[in-house]
This record gives sequence, structure tokens and C-alpha cells, in this order.
Amino acid sequence: MTEATVGMHDDSVGSRLGMWLFLFTEMLLFGGLFLLYSVYRAKNPEAFHEGASHLNVLIGSLNTIVLLTSSLTAACSITAIRRRNTAGGVILLMGTILLALVFLIDKYFEWGEEFRQGIYPGSSHMAELPQGERIFFSLYYTMTGLHGLHVVVGMMVFGFVMDRVLRGRVNARKYIWLDNGALYWHLVDVIWIFLFPLLYLIT
Repeated sequence: MTEATVGMHDDSVGSRLGMWLFLFTEMLLFGGLFLLYSVYRAKNPEAFHEGASHLNVLIGSLNTIVLLTSSLTAACSITAIRRRNTAGGVILLMGTILLALVFLIDKYFEWGEEFRQGIYPGSSHMAELPQGERIFFSLYYTMTGLHGLHVVVGMMVFGFVMDRVLRGRVNARKYIWLDNGALYWHLVDVIWIFLFPLLYLIT
């Protein structure tokens, strides 16, 4: 079977529907974590406020800007490919991957500072904290760590898509891989938009 024949059987509608179903399961996963966080926050408001005071709001704000910009470059890459601007599309995809890397580097330094303070699961210092603060940091590392994993997956997806763009398999007529990748990335962005105020701006 030739590549042209395979292309005739591409089901972009089915692919997009499958992606939306996958995104729905991701929303259920993080929705459950957000609900758990809200319940414990209601029970331990002062402890959660104290825990949030140890987080770096500046880095959190910077990462919010970085992810919002990366969503813009991802969306613009679709426009570029649809207009047959392959070079522009590749550059925008590279920009998206680079911004994702910046996000992870920022998170690495933020976690590193918290580790130096002895605030991490299993540490003796964290074991001495009040129960409410231990819960806060456990949820913080779980949610931001899981989100960071999704960022890494997104980078891999865009790297794969960029390779297909360069090979001509993603183009102005067939760009469902890029479209689905951008949808996934927008979800990653939306999740962080919820995480940032919940964790960093808690009052």
C-alpha cells in the first residue's frame, strides 16, 4: 500500500474525536486532584496559607507567561502550516519546544530551592511540619510533578510533529497531528492556569 493510498484513509474527524476523549480523561484526572486540594484547603486554611508562602511567586508568574506564549506559538504554527509556510511552522514549533524547556528549567530551580530548605516528601524537616502543611506540599509536588510530566510529553509530541512536517507528512492538507498536538498543549496550559492561583496565590 502506497503512502498516497494510506492518506486517502486518514480520518481527521475520528482522530480529533479520539483526542478530545483523551483530553476528557486528563481533565477528570486533574479535576479529581483539584477537588482533593479544595477539600483539604477548606479543612486547613492557615496551614495551606503558610505552605504557599514558601513558594516562589515570581517563578510561578514567569512560568505562566512562558506557557501562555508557548500556546500562542503552537496555535500560530498551525496557521503557518495551513498557509504552506513550512519554514515558519517549523520555527514556531521549535519556539514552543524551547519555551517548554524554559518552563522545566524554571521548575527545576524552584524545586531545587525548596529541596535545599528541606521541604520535600520524606525529608526530616517536612516530617516536623504541621499536618496541614505536609498535605499542602504533598499535593504541590504531586500536581506540579504530574503537570511537568505532561510538559515533557508535549515536547516529545511537538518534536515528533516537527519531524513529520520536515518530511512533508504534515502539510496544508494533512495537519491533524499538529492540530491534536496543539489541543493537548492548550490543555497543559489551562491546567497550569488553575494550578498557579491555587498553589501560589492562596490567601
